[in-house]
Amino acid sequence: MTSTIPTGWRNAGLACLASLLLLLLMLVWPIGVRAAEPAVLELRVHAGGQPIRLKQSGQLADQRGRAISVTRLDLLLTQFSLQRPDGSWTVANDWHGFFKAEQPARQQPLPNLAEGEYIGLRFSVGVSPQANHADPNRLRPDDPLHPVVNGMHWGWKGGYVFMALEGHWLPDGAPEGSTGGFSYHLGSNENLVSVRLTNRLRIQAGSVLRLNLDAARLLSGIDISRDGDSTHSRQPDAVVRKLKDALPRAFTLNMNPVLPVASDAKAPVRSVPQNLRAYPLMIDAHMPSVSLPADNPLTIEGVSLGEQLFNDRRLSVDNSVSCASCHRRGDAFSDAGRVLSTGVRGQQSARNAMPIFNLAWVGEFFWDARVDSLRRQALEPIQHPHEMAESLPAVVLKLSKDRQMAERFRRAFGGPVSAPRIGLALEQYMLSLVSQDSKFDRVKKGLDQFSPAEKRGLDLFLTEHDPANGLFGADCFHCHGGSLFTNHRVVNNGLPIRGGDTGRERVTGDPADRGKFRTPSLRNIAITGPYMHDGRFKTLEEVIDHYDRGIERSPSLDPNIAKHPRQGLRLSPQDRAALVAFLMTLTDPAFVAPDNQRAARNCSVVRCGPLTLN
Repeated sequence: MTSTIPTGWRNAGLACLASLLLLLLMLVWPIGVRAAEPAVLELRVHAGGQPIRLKQSGQLADQRGRAISVTRLDLLLTQFSLQRPDGSWTVANDWHGFFKAEQPARQQPLPNLAEGEYIGLRFSVGVSPQANHADPNRLRPDDPLHPVVNGMHWGWKGGYVFMALEGHWLPDGAPEGSTGGFSYHLGSNENLVSVRLTNRLRIQAGSVLRLNLDAARLLSGIDISRDGDSTHSRQPDAVVRKLKDALPRAFTLNMNPVLPVASDAKAPVRSVPQNLRAYPLMIDAHMPSVSLPADNPLTIEGVSLGEQLFNDRRLSVDNSVSCASCHRRGDAFSDAGRVLSTGVRGQQSARNAMPIFNLAWVGEFFWDARVDSLRRQALEPIQHPHEMAESLPAVVLKLSKDRQMAERFRRAFGGPVSAPRIGLALEQYMLSLVSQDSKFDRVKKGLDQFSPAEKRGLDLFLTEHDPANGLFGADCFHCHGGSLFTNHRVVNNGLPIRGGDTGRERVTGDPADRGKFRTPSLRNIAITGPYMHDGRFKTLEEVIDHYDRGIERSPSLDPNIAKHPRQGLRLSPQDRAALVAFLMTLTDPAFVAPDNQRAARNCSVVRCGPLTLN
């Protein structure tokens, strides 16, 4: 007799079987499959087991026991792979990461690694020869190897710094409080260092692999007075050899339990509305790719409104001063000719207004880097008592009464005049100010040639000053290298403090930041004087004289300057004149010309780099 299973029962049985199979699959899933959420790698720097205290002396010492303070320890890591129990390796293809001692929580995802058990790992300090010789300007703006992200690329000089270890020490016989500097940079293809660590570890989605780097081990074998206070990767000096030997032994690994990966809070992406026109921002291929704010896309209407606001005196309390009063196009948007910038009612500020251009690559604003948003920076001078001295509600009221202005706000941003929209419009306009067509740029593109004096100036600009190794340059490129001619850092460049202005220290309260100010770009430098944050130098010759023989030594002096001999660089009059000749090639005539004289440029004439919303 044949029995028949009812259709409903049969379907229920199949559903139950499917659920059971799914459950079994979930139980075995972690073995040999790709992690849905990648593991991450982070790097923590310590000194003999204790978290390192940057910029503080007494925690580290060289081979002879001299106290050392570290101000910077940055690394590029590549070629990461894990070893399975059977001895084979799984590789994180094309992986690279940038790590900074001052950002211990910085994490780099490790994609394409199978979950499971491993017995070891390996990686390299440095980048492959292929990446080292490729054009970094074409990388995505958030790539760890992007030159603005890591500040570890020499720009048009070529090649990466694999590791930057900088700091201070007290030379033998030096007066108390008078520090020397050391600047140890490991680079060039032959200095790629391989590191292998043996550890049993299990990779799961969201796992955190923490590398520990012992700075004490890196420095303990170095005698600074004997081995030197700077490295030159083009030649195998003693410090390079010792660093390469110490690096593999300075790393250890901790495996943290599965932790949620910290996600960066990103601004919402706002596309260009259909009724608006995207602004055609053009970036030459020799400039780094740029990341623009995702929530404030550049439009012709927004940039135009921002330009109008930039020139509108109603932003000041007595309608006498505009942004353009201290940032004039003919002076590369600087306050050229004035020692200290002047606001309403002739009030003098404490500093000379910084030039405004190439701000799309800048992450911190004002001389003391106190603001990390361009739209916020735009609103501060309006409210500053020595600049425009106006309140934001009063500005909004004045502009709202102008029907044409109110209509422009509705057109550009879909709403009425408001303080946030004023900031957005000014941000758009300032982001559109790109200077990239100087004689230097034309020479790099093969469209012009340097004169003998300009070429000599460039050679001095690029050459370190290290008499012990036969190098007698001006050593400018450490702070002003690359096509942006700035390292985007705050540094103490040896200026005696005047008027109680201690720079970055006034923001952080940290004595180690005393006298530190943002490194300005050298583009258009010939037309933006006077120079320094307080306009103390009238000419480029005076600036060069300061770096040649006018440095005031202090505990916060930048190590790349502190390592120079106490008697100065001793540049000849011919060398100083050559440096000025080279700096003159950084002027961009098209950028500073009036609107009706600036040549139109488009991507059919100039190959442009990518724009990326971030």
